[in-house]
Amino acid sequence: MKSLMEGNLEDCLLNKVDLRRQWISQMVEEVQKIVHHLTTEISYQDIRFQAVLYSDTYNENIKVLAPTQFLITVPMRGLAGYREARQQRWRYYTLQGARLPCPLRDPEGLQQWLEVEQFLKSLWQWHEADVNIDGDIVPAKVLQVFRKLVENAIETCHLSGKVSMLMDRPAVRVAVETSTGRVELELTPSVEIPTAWSKKARWPSCLKRWPSAERVQCIKSFGFSLLACSNYHWQLSFLRAEQVLLEQLDEDGGCRRKCLQAMRQMKEDVWCPGKRPVITSYHLQVLKAELKCKEEGNGSDAAFT
Repeated sequence: MKSLMEGNLEDCLLNKVDLRRQWISQMVEEVQKIVHHLTTEISYQDIRFQAVLYSDTYNENIKVLAPTQFLITVPMRGLAGYREARQQRWRYYTLQGARLPCPLRDPEGLQQWLEVEQFLKSLWQWHEADVNIDGDIVPAKVLQVFRKLVENAIETCHLSGKVSMLMDRPAVRVAVETSTGRVELELTPSVEIPTAWSKKARWPSCLKRWPSAERVQCIKSFGFSLLACSNYHWQLSFLRAEQVLLEQLDEDGGCRRKCLQAMRQMKEDVWCPGKRPVITSYHLQVLKAELKCKEEGNGSDAAFT
């Protein structure tokens, strides 16, 4: 039997979690309408960028990092048939295309270069100098093109009263005024790599009880993405795979997702109050998945590293 105090605390927490869910759902609803409007105009102006589709249910292009901080991945088109780079080569260029006497540093961790020749099919626009240097598709140049398109779309769509550019660089960030408050969005161009799995993502380190070998293959079949969020290197992202893994946390009948919701509420109320928390929902998701791995005797196999 639960004590009266335990029951009251649980009811209070669940009520706050439910209110948070309703509040964020309302913001996501308003934000995705604006994002769809903007990206539809951007796609019309530049075929390399796709519109973010509106969805009545879960939208895989919108990631809630915190109640007022969203990551929006904007898919790019015209690059198909990805393959790993066949050989390494040194890069000797600045973002302006000038020759450098010393090579640029190699990517670290879950980062990589991206050559247009890594794709079996590519639009001719990806060979243009506005995004390409020496055969590399350079994220900083992609962001430069994308920033200008966003600025123009805000004006063309008559959204200046609701959407304003933020000066963070190289990222493209905007502030959106919703009926429930201001939300900051990071709009990130994304190259989708479906069905393939990057060699840099050494996951899982070994096959144990959870996830099973069959489940691992299923998760890997969702592929990965490359995000333009730095100057020279593309960031590997596994948002789809992570979402599938997270949905399976309670397949044994546990209550880990409810615990995750409680931890999110504690983060926002106590640990990291404010608009730009150091700890995001993503950090908590990884923590819960790692705890699940340890329960199954896997050590730490939750992160795709």
